[in-house]
Amino acid sequence: MKTKILTLLSITFFYAASAVAQDYAFKVLVNKGSNELKNGDVWQPIKTGASLKSGDELKLSDNAYIGLVHANGKPIELKQAGNYKVADLAAKVSGSGSSVLNKYTDFILSSNSAEAKKNRLSATGAVHRGEATAIQILLPENQHADVYNSSVVIAWDANKIEGPYIVVINNMFGDELAKIETPESSLRVDLSDAKFASENAVLVQVSAKADPNKKSAEKLVKKMAPAQKDKIKVSLGEIQSNVAEQTALNKLFLASFYEENRLYIDAVTAYEEAIRLAPDVAYYKESYEDFLIRNGMKR
Repeated sequence: MKTKILTLLSITFFYAASAVAQDYAFKVLVNKGSNELKNGDVWQPIKTGASLKSGDELKLSDNAYIGLVHANGKPIELKQAGNYKVADLAAKVSGSGSSVLNKYTDFILSSNSAEAKKNRLSATGAVHRGEATAIQILLPENQHADVYNSSVVIAWDANKIEGPYIVVINNMFGDELAKIETPESSLRVDLSDAKFASENAVLVQVSAKADPNKKSAEKLVKKMAPAQKDKIKVSLGEIQSNVAEQTALNKLFLASFYEENRLYIDAVTAYEEAIRLAPDVAYYKESYEDFLIRNGMKR
């Protein structure tokens, strides 16, 4: 009798959990443009964070963009103007995805909340007592300087300091490994390159070409130890197959993963790539700004 009761309770719990899981088909993570959602017979503006049910319909305006995440965790981008039935979109991602991504969905939505924006404004307006430099390099403090990937983007906020810029990369003894000029405010560095391959860590500094005295603080970039890297590889593997496509939305998920694991330099790289892939979608720039401020990388 007891076994039957436990079996019935298990079945009841399973169907209750399934009902909750199927309560929505997609959530809206990113929204740009005058896009609308039809629920029943009524069209209304789409809001970030909205849940879409299988019977709903979307209407994308010209030059619009929507980033959706399916209930199973699979991200999908919509860029073409027109009407989309949610059921048809769900059919395209049915059976794929990873539930692990759902926790990053919640994190991304909470980071874009009104409270998060309020905190960002407060942080931006706060007095910063750190080292004042003409150029602020967007790298974390040394204790969080580990990187997982060999290819990283070094970025900086030059404020009113115009380019071109000189990026100097030294080894830990102060010997110069590379000196690169760029008109941009970021630079991709391949740590597997022959110049850096034998180094476990390097020091990076950015200065204005026109005035070398206008420079950033020197910041550490450190390759992860193999044992640490293996642990990250296992965790990353749980979501990587679902975010392998080169889309801005997928880069946003990777940035969230890296931030959770305190791999802030890898997160910077993912945000920079998201912005490159969707330069006209303000959400990615705003999310990047929030990330930098909440982790003390920008004042």
